Amino acid sequence: MKTAQFWYPLPERLIAQHPAEKRGTEKMMVLHRATGVLEHRHIADIVEYITDNDLIVVNDTKVFPARLIGTWEDTPGEVELLMVAAAPVDGAEIPTSIASGLDSLVWNCIIGSGRKCRAGQKAVFGPNRELTVTLLKPLSGIGMWQVEFSCVGKLEALLDEFGRTPVPPYVKREGTHEEELADRERYQTIYAKHVGSVAAPTAGLHFTPEIFAALEAKGVKRVSVTLHVGPGTFRPVKADNIEDHHMDFEAFNVSQEAAEAINACKKRGGRVFCVGSTTVRTLETIAASNEEGIVIPGSGASDIFIYPPYKFKVCDAMLTNFHLPQSTLLMMVSALAGRERMLCAYAMAVRSNYMFFSYGDCMLIV
Repeated sequence: MKTAQFWYPLPERLIAQHPAEKRGTEKMMVLHRATGVLEHRHIADIVEYITDNDLIVVNDTKVFPARLIGTWEDTPGEVELLMVAAAPVDGAEIPTSIASGLDSLVWNCIIGSGRKCRAGQKAVFGPNRELTVTLLKPLSGIGMWQVEFSCVGKLEALLDEFGRTPVPPYVKREGTHEEELADRERYQTIYAKHVGSVAAPTAGLHFTPEIFAALEAKGVKRVSVTLHVGPGTFRPVKADNIEDHHMDFEAFNVSQEAAEAINACKKRGGRVFCVGSTTVRTLETIAASNEEGIVIPGSGASDIFIYPPYKFKVCDAMLTNFHLPQSTLLMMVSALAGRERMLCAYAMAVRSNYMFFSYGDCMLIV
């Protein structure tokens, strides 16, 4: 299948630069897979589409201020660093655990600089150079290095002080203090728990306590899984054939409680509502790892690439945002709803002035 088959025209004015004024007021397009019918609703209306026989699964990862701007220690040149993932203890590039978090001082990072990087170079960050980063070795991927942090105090505290929220590159920021404060609150789900993501699981940004209360009053159960989102979620597909594209690995964890609830829902004929692509990837990765196609508790790393004509094993319905043209995310939702049907829905979203991407509106695929 060709990457070009997933292109669509999008006016720049529809790329959301800020979240909705109030969380939980975003528009929601509903796509019915069986009929192709489209409805124009709002996120609070999601309660009408889920029954007490269904199950909602969310990703409770937490975004941290993973973007740092500083200078090289020996020159005035600026350097930008994006923390991607804590380096595995065995020195491998593939994450095997979700547990290390900000307790680790050795990280895989993307380095941006006007000068050529070399092992042993040091960069300093913070108003008083409280944080020093030493480049250890280059890794596969453009600008990717394994580095070691040396800091005065706890790394997490320093990142909270002068790190920046890693909003996506299509969200243009002036870098003001007010913008950073706003992003710290709104580029985070209300149920975020486990620190480790450099990108938010954006479908979950729409939920409010009031929406969850309405679902609970209806008897709808909710469980959480964890997948730490890396920058690969924004990496464009450059191959002409989508089969030649490779996803980055991302660490995940699924608890015994979540696995049992998901399997029980499937067994009784209920629908598993996945909130976001990261939840889908986590569950489909695990289901593909065993002959029964069920969800097994445990940790691991996912590089699953879902595109048509993939057959879903766990996900029955999905809440998702509107995605970039020719992106792996658009390919995933096309696998769930059909490529032509999805592109028609996107054309309708453009005509109806839906807002796109991370801070935009959402789509419910049922």
